[in-house]
Amino acid sequence: MNKKKELHHHEILSKERQLYLKGRQKRKRLIMTTQILILLAVIVIWEVGAIMGTIDSFIVSSPSRIWRTLLNFRNNQLPFHIGITFLETMIGFVLGATLGIFIAFTLWWSSFLADVMAPYLVVINALPKIALGPVIIIWVGAGMQAVIVMALAISLVVTILEMLSGFVNTDAEFLKMARTFHASKLQIFTKIVFPYHLHTLFNCLKINIGLSLVGVIAGEFLVSRAGLGYLIIYGGQVFQMDLVMTSVIILAVLAALLYGMVVLIEQVVIKMFFK
Repeated sequence: MNKKKELHHHEILSKERQLYLKGRQKRKRLIMTTQILILLAVIVIWEVGAIMGTIDSFIVSSPSRIWRTLLNFRNNQLPFHIGITFLETMIGFVLGATLGIFIAFTLWWSSFLADVMAPYLVVINALPKIALGPVIIIWVGAGMQAVIVMALAISLVVTILEMLSGFVNTDAEFLKMARTFHASKLQIFTKIVFPYHLHTLFNCLKINIGLSLVGVIAGEFLVSRAGLGYLIIYGGQVFQMDLVMTSVIILAVLAALLYGMVVLIEQVVIKMFFK
């Protein structure tokens, strides 16, 4: 009798679970459909407005003109410029994440050093990094290295502050238990603190991939002769707004792809640690 009740209860839970999953999938499809419709509506309104003259196509271009610019990518060397921006962003992003985590670990290790550096980190984080552009150019020279340093300057401090905050706020009970078993400080970090904050790490990386791209574009505005930032400046100077708007849209797509890449890596890493 009890087994029958348990089986019946399990069947009810299973049906409820299936209904929940179906509802969740339905909601995801509805959200995606709505997002696509909004995008299509913007494109249609933009194109129709440009044709009718209610939108100045000289200033903001139009979807059809942007499409023609994309088809003419060989003359505009778009793949080359996209590749340069992507490479600079990835180098800045990887350097920012690696150095940021290492410095956060160092500050977690030494609470005295963390207290000393805290006000400086806050001030540096609040400082508009674009103001450092001329200084960076003098220090490292004009070119790709200056662009990468600009991306690093924007993303590094955010990584340090976010990761340090996570490390410091690790559950005290876990730390007490580890100390009870005479775990070393390095063991506590590698076995408890760092794995405990994997979600914090990836949330930080999701922010930093965008910040690195912002830093690269800011650097390209100042010194670069290649990249999407350079194309935007060049297009504005010669009044080729089609090229400017095309570059902006490619930047938006690139940002979305880079964010998706971080999300995919997060899913793989989380499965490896928590399978």
